Amino acid sequence: MTAAFIIDLIRHITRGNKLYYAWLSVLGLVIAAGAAAYFGQADKGLIVTNMRDQVSWGFYISNFTFLVGVAAAAVMLVIPSYIYHFKPIKEIVLFGEMIAVMAVTMCIMLVVADMGKPMYAWHIMMHPNFPSSLLVWDVIVLNGYLVINLSAVSYVLYRAAHGKEYKMSIMWPIVLLSIPWAFSIHTVTAFLYNGLSSRPFWNASIVAPRFIASALCSGPALMILVFQIARKVSEVEISNEAIQKIAELIAYAMGLNLFLYAAEIFKEFYSRSIHLAPMEYLFFGLSKDGTLHNVLVPFTWIALICNVTAFVIFLMPGLRHKFTTMNVACVMVLIGVYIEKGMGLIIPGFIPDTLGEIYDYLPSATELIVTAGIWAVGALIYTLMIKTAIPIYKGELSLVPKEQRRKIPAH
Repeated sequence: MTAAFIIDLIRHITRGNKLYYAWLSVLGLVIAAGAAAYFGQADKGLIVTNMRDQVSWGFYISNFTFLVGVAAAAVMLVIPSYIYHFKPIKEIVLFGEMIAVMAVTMCIMLVVADMGKPMYAWHIMMHPNFPSSLLVWDVIVLNGYLVINLSAVSYVLYRAAHGKEYKMSIMWPIVLLSIPWAFSIHTVTAFLYNGLSSRPFWNASIVAPRFIASALCSGPALMILVFQIARKVSEVEISNEAIQKIAELIAYAMGLNLFLYAAEIFKEFYSRSIHLAPMEYLFFGLSKDGTLHNVLVPFTWIALICNVTAFVIFLMPGLRHKFTTMNVACVMVLIGVYIEKGMGLIIPGFIPDTLGEIYDYLPSATELIVTAGIWAVGALIYTLMIKTAIPIYKGELSLVPKEQRRKIPAH
């Protein structure tokens, strides 16, 4: 029976329309290009990137920071689903947990890419400086969160494949562990930055709350877009009520995110201390030896405009309930938070360096291609998980004899 199930599973994964095959082909090409670029980087070293001694974290860690937030945002579905039993969310919580699995996998790949050589990751595992090293803490919480979400997804699908609903007696420990763990992955990541006392741009207690607030914006925004695409190209059932509830939660989180960001901007510009330089570089650029260094200024203002505009749209029910304007707002949230928590957070922390030098960093072609390849791996993982989960829920893919099969409700 198990062998037949595996054969059916392979058939479902490999079967699809032209759009499905085209999507897999595009992902395959991007992954191949990313792998080639990564092997080139591993061979020649990080010199092929634009990271230098002055700016030692760049595009990889920027994407890592953003994706940690996407992974943590799965808690936005877990709480209303398992704690408050809100039926529309309960029907899609599994797909949110799958996004968490995808995002954490990409985070781990980005950290390995940033290290330059895979053997460095092996060194951390074999010689952990625990508990004093925050990097080791980050490794623990990320991998732990991956295991938690994989366990939840695997158990629910396992029960569904046997024609049964999941047991809350088993899910409760997973749920109760996943909620604080979701906040911990972003909190520990924030501690990696604000624990560096020599970097005043990061050395602020508000960094961790800002991380959580922005995560509860970007992750759900991505979920809304992915869920709409999923129900258009497949037979997965996702109600408008569930999507609208997620959009409403984004409005609250976005307001908190902007408030915390404004508080940080006020503190820096009003006090005008010696530590203003990174924030000034971010918003207006810095002049040194007659040269204005302002490569991040356009990105910063684009991010701010996107975040404010998206907040206004989500705040107004008339605009939020229209899918066109809601989707535009979701895209703006992703752009705004991606810049704000990515290049807008990482790079200014190094500017100016301890010698007063200003190194204008922008990612190299190698960094862009490797990162694109990692995003494609994430998209492929999620595509295959969705392709597996839907037929199991519909009863088309089951370990139960055909005459006894039925569709298993998500709740």
